[in-house]
Amino acid sequence: MFEAPESFAGVPHGMPGPGCRAAILGIPFDCGTHPFRVGARQGPTEVRRQSRLVPRHHPSLADCDIPARLGLVDCGNVALVPGRIEDALPLIEAAAGAVLDAGAVPIGIGGDGSVSLPLMRAAAKRHPGLVALHVDSHTDAYPYAPEAPYNAATQFTHAAEEGLLAPGLSWHLGVRGFASVAGVLPQAGSLGFRVVTTEDLLRRGFAQAVAEFRDAAADRPVYLCWDMDVFDPSVAPGVCTPTWGGLTAREGIALMRTLTGLNIVAMDFNTVSPPQDVQGMAAHLCAHMIMEALMLLP
Repeated sequence: MFEAPESFAGVPHGMPGPGCRAAILGIPFDCGTHPFRVGARQGPTEVRRQSRLVPRHHPSLADCDIPARLGLVDCGNVALVPGRIEDALPLIEAAAGAVLDAGAVPIGIGGDGSVSLPLMRAAAKRHPGLVALHVDSHTDAYPYAPEAPYNAATQFTHAAEEGLLAPGLSWHLGVRGFASVAGVLPQAGSLGFRVVTTEDLLRRGFAQAVAEFRDAAADRPVYLCWDMDVFDPSVAPGVCTPTWGGLTAREGIALMRTLTGLNIVAMDFNTVSPPQDVQGMAAHLCAHMIMEALMLLP
């Protein structure tokens, strides 16, 4: 008569236990301050729904049940109120901390980009020397007004200022397009981030760029942040801040597959905004990218 809420790829609900190496954590939150696109709070539900379309085996890369290999569980959604930013951040951090303390890699499904900050706070407390690989069309390291410090474009500013990340080793990868204020690239550089634009990434090649990041990161713990607007709006229309000239689906998958060998301790996928999506395209692609990311975990 009753049916359990949908989980990612049909994995069991619950908190990580023995043998569980990764856990899905839904974060149904957006700041509610975007001038045109509010709706990323609905992202976790729609990504889970679209995950039905992503099979759990990859015959040529991992011919096994990928979630089962990791003992993947779905912890459900963090209980919070979208738009109440300063209330939500500690709740998200605590939820991620519980997953990390259980010995599992939290895989956050946002939500807008602001959710990355509390997830990085939780990871940094448990993994000193954390570095970030931020795949996004924006740096999200913008300056902020003291009276309104938190939004979906300042999370990496706070991460740097709070000392969450090892200095000089974190990258913004795939940055492109127009910005709402001047000086965003120098601002990111002043905070210790390296910025690799989409044009530079495509010119150099994914393997070469990531190899350089891997060498710099060495064996340090890595936080992987994947903003879905790194993709071109033609393949991921339902994102908070679409920017033309992005990666194709094939290019994004190829980039993800170069990330082997990194010591990934936490990750998130963010900015899927279902009210602006078309036939669930961005959510479906996000679910696929999460499955690709699961193959990176040992």
